[in-house]
Amino acid sequence: MTISLSQQAYWALIEAADGQSVHAADGVELLTPYPVQLGRGHGHTFALRPGITLDITDYTLFDDLVITSCDRQHPVEYTFDLAPAGTSQADRYGVWGSGLAPGKTYYQPAHQRRASVSVHLEPEVFCDWLGLSNDELPPPLRSLVRPADQQYYERFGTPTASMQMVLQQIWHCPYQGLTQRLYLDSKVWELMALVLHEMGNGANPAAAQTLRPDDIERIRQGGQILQTRLDQPPSLLELARLIGINDHKLKLGFRQVFGTTVFGYLHEQRMERSRQLLESGDLSVTAAAEAVGFASRGHFAAAFRRKYGVNPGVYSRQRRA
Repeated sequence: MTISLSQQAYWALIEAADGQSVHAADGVELLTPYPVQLGRGHGHTFALRPGITLDITDYTLFDDLVITSCDRQHPVEYTFDLAPAGTSQADRYGVWGSGLAPGKTYYQPAHQRRASVSVHLEPEVFCDWLGLSNDELPPPLRSLVRPADQQYYERFGTPTASMQMVLQQIWHCPYQGLTQRLYLDSKVWELMALVLHEMGNGANPAAAQTLRPDDIERIRQGGQILQTRLDQPPSLLELARLIGINDHKLKLGFRQVFGTTVFGYLHEQRMERSRQLLESGDLSVTAAAEAVGFASRGHFAAAFRRKYGVNPGVYSRQRRA
């Protein structure tokens, strides 16, 4: 089963769990249980100072989860994801600048532990830390502070040994209260310095990798498999096994070959196929939704409206008129 939520609906579920939260005496720490409707685990949020938030999350989903976001304003952020145990994946991190975050669709598989350390920085706080104004930032750092109407910078990589050491220190912080806040604040900036060092050492590692012709053929084969299994698509690991590559190359390959993520490609194919079914007049809206893998007619209608600007029922009637 796949659960589809908008980013706003997902955040609302997270916020609704606040009633069970534990607040620290100084008001800067929030321990929140993960929404029981979705999985088990918790989130730990530290408001270290105005404009700096540290989030430590550790949870496991009951069902596959799809989250769709709209265009939104974005702070400076870096996130380190720990690889799920028992998989071939490696630890990964991403860094994003401030500016405009375009709407995207994110896929999270069920029954895999998701553990991460994420830091959000307001651009003014980031510049204050550097002791520079926006205009004084050197070119490598200027990309991290963009205007609100300009798409944000993003970069992905594999944590270095130094990064992993700091992550472990954050994860296993031995202090409480004010000492804890001061310690975590120092580690957040230490990790930021290591991220900036890697940014200055070369291009995005993901962009630097290229695919061999046989890899491209396998990626295209993966796209064909998804097209034939819109109602019950394989997991990322299953799809990688079916076409004979690892899951990291699968995700990288879909971005290079199709210009989107694996799930982004699946979502686009579902929308196009459902449009064709409604245009033919052979199926009702509910049947068309089920045919492409939507368990909820409401979620399907919302996704169709975002894609084509009209409700699926209206679209179907217009085409039959």
